[in-house]
Amino acid sequence: MAEDSPFTVDADWLQDRLGQPGLTIIDASWYLPAQNRDARAEYEAAHIPGARFLDQDAISDPNSPLPHTLPTAQHFAQYVGAMGISADDTIVVYDGPGFFSAPRAWWMFRVMGVFQTYILEGGLDGWKAAGRTVTAEPTKIAPNVFHADFDAVRVASLADMRRIVETGESQIADARGPGRFTGAEPEPRAGIRSGHMPGAHNVPYSTLSENGVLKSKDSLRKAIEEAGIDLSKPVITSCGSGVTAAVITLALETLGHSDNRLYDGSWAEWGSLPDTPVVTGKE
Repeated sequence: MAEDSPFTVDADWLQDRLGQPGLTIIDASWYLPAQNRDARAEYEAAHIPGARFLDQDAISDPNSPLPHTLPTAQHFAQYVGAMGISADDTIVVYDGPGFFSAPRAWWMFRVMGVFQTYILEGGLDGWKAAGRTVTAEPTKIAPNVFHADFDAVRVASLADMRRIVETGESQIADARGPGRFTGAEPEPRAGIRSGHMPGAHNVPYSTLSENGVLKSKDSLRKAIEEAGIDLSKPVITSCGSGVTAAVITLALETLGHSDNRLYDGSWAEWGSLPDTPVVTGKE
């Protein structure tokens, strides 16, 4: 159990507060095609009472050709305001398994200035397995005005990454699985090369949680340091499309490491370009 993470809450904590004013629960589930799960259909069939559904595809920048690009502050504010969310709310986000897509929503709200944002340990799968109440009842929503306070410093761009790969000024932590990182497995998206950025370290997101619960600080530290990351230095997190990179961001922040940024374009961008350096093999 990650009782020592300041960014997670357990099911008991949430159960005790269901229906309280100022508490907003968000189902931020999103799945890869290979996972064969339909996040919206699952939400409509069963969600935690009062939860709203955040569509990770719809809340991305409509002008970007890349998947899951962080929207402008204005677009984000319009989208979540229409969901009835205020920047003053205490927000609890969850996904199905616990630590897959929920950390991306957690990161987005924090980048937009909402720091009282937490992730539900165990996810909806754990909530249901424990026999807790779910409902198919649509959540009543009154639109709200959301004031975003965007912190651009927390986001790394392609230009930043080109420089970082060249200079080594920041460490790169890649959340994809080892097969995709080394290039042994093909990328799930067409037209994208296999491999990783020169100098990147592989920190598979799945190694940072167990049974839907974030690992202890000691275990997180061990996993990150064994991947070759020095926690006293800056880190850029990356993955396939910017979703699971946020799991590493969550682990870093849990360990008190705040000098980190997320590469929003991630491998969907880097691996699709003809002139970006790509290496294969372990490192």
